[in-house]
Amino acid sequence: MRALYTGLLAIACTVTANELGINNAKDHNRQQCSGMYSKKGWGGDTDPFILTTFEKAPAPNDQDAFVSLVVFEFRDEDLIGVWPSPDAPEKEYICTQANIDKKYCNSTELGHFILSPNASDSRNQILSTKINLKDPQAPKYDVQKTGYYCVGSSPFSDGAKYKGKVEFRNAYGRLPAAQIAKLPFYAGITIAYAVIGIFWAFLYAQNRHDILPVQNYITAIVIFLIVEQLMTWGFYDYQNNHGSNVLAKVLLIIVSILNAGRNSFSFFLLLIVCMGYGVVKPSLGKTMVYVRFLAIAHFVFGVIYAVASLSITPDNAGPLILFVILPLAGTLTAFYVWTLNSLNYTMKDLLERKQSVKAMMYKKLWWCILASIVVIFAFFFLNSFTFAERSAPNFVPMHWKTRWFILDGWLNLVYMIDIAYVAYLWRPTANNRRFAMSDEIAQDDEGFDMGSFGGSLDEEDARSPTREEMNGGVGSGEPRKKADLSPVPPKPVSEGGARGQRDSLDGETIFAVGEDGDRWSDDESPRNSGERQKLTGKGD
Repeated sequence: MRALYTGLLAIACTVTANELGINNAKDHNRQQCSGMYSKKGWGGDTDPFILTTFEKAPAPNDQDAFVSLVVFEFRDEDLIGVWPSPDAPEKEYICTQANIDKKYCNSTELGHFILSPNASDSRNQILSTKINLKDPQAPKYDVQKTGYYCVGSSPFSDGAKYKGKVEFRNAYGRLPAAQIAKLPFYAGITIAYAVIGIFWAFLYAQNRHDILPVQNYITAIVIFLIVEQLMTWGFYDYQNNHGSNVLAKVLLIIVSILNAGRNSFSFFLLLIVCMGYGVVKPSLGKTMVYVRFLAIAHFVFGVIYAVASLSITPDNAGPLILFVILPLAGTLTAFYVWTLNSLNYTMKDLLERKQSVKAMMYKKLWWCILASIVVIFAFFFLNSFTFAERSAPNFVPMHWKTRWFILDGWLNLVYMIDIAYVAYLWRPTANNRRFAMSDEIAQDDEGFDMGSFGGSLDEEDARSPTREEMNGGVGSGEPRKKADLSPVPPKPVSEGGARGQRDSLDGETIFAVGEDGDRWSDDESPRNSGERQKLTGKGD
């Protein structure tokens, strides 16, 4: 862990806001390029410029040592240098005495880069000069139009070694032009998460007495995301205003850790939810240990990736960035595959137990994850093609404005959409706890028809005794068989009472009210008499 922390500090300390080193120690360090916005293109308080400064260096044998310097917009590259002949292998770039004799340049341009005769017709200024390392001046190039600008250098004096810096200063501040789009992007993401948080907080407060534990986790994630995105936006805003000082480097490390923690915790929570933890299974056993190990590995790779994405500008990202992306993509793929398998098993279990409502929720979550995987793999192949075409000379100059989105922006959008959808599916509602803790009653029957309902009534009539059997065979002289089966002895009744009960049965009486001849209550009102006539079907 200490080695990782040291590496993070090393990366942070070698990155500046908008200054690039230029020297002749290596050939690729002789030229530095960066995108630039005009004052009208992005806005700002100052006029954009490119300032090149060199360190003072003694020349060999106490002679003057010169460095040739040229500043140009990338599309004007063809205007720099001349071809000695149509079949020459390379151009002549520096105005030397030999090239003056060949009429490629004049004596006033000695030590300068050679420009094409029609260079003055270019839409952008081309600055060609030479710098004396004994008393180096700092040439300033004013940027009038948005474009991709380069500063090229070459030692003019034999044995001259130089070292300097190129500052690409935009009108809006110190942030590189390739990353300035991240400032409004993360501001918009922060506002979007805040809106999600407001709606979630309203539903949470409205149903605060019936909140599930998983909804508490979602609440924590939404709050964490607001803080994390706000910190990311604050980092870029601070770097834009103050440059890459010590505090900016500290903010870079904090944002990197928050970003990796956000991703790891989110995938960890999604995985255990898809396993049915807390809803289908009370415990995951040893599986929980493996899930935690995967989350820790994803966190470590996420820290490395976050530092790289925040500190390396898109126009400087090379093929080595794949070694940062691939380990993270491996743990990310493991999370997705494991999550999908667990989700399928959980849905199968819910369907077998006839829990259709819960199964439908997990089905929607399954479609959300599947769509995310399709988008991620599509952008992964797009990134692969992007790095494969990097060797083209005009690739970076043509795509420097949008490469940040391919490297970093789209992942944040996919994640935000997923979080918003999961929060919608598991939003707080009334009777949350009752819904989670209860099971639906399995409905195996497809329903009934009136024919089967009538048939069942016929079977009941066939099994039920007739009225004559229940009354001891009145009118038929048969003994009362059902009464003999009762363990309770029959209550003796008087002759008049028995006759009265038989009369009422003959009159289609449904319910026998009263006992021992007391047919009606003492309240013998006319209304009660009328109801009695309706029940018995007799008149007085």
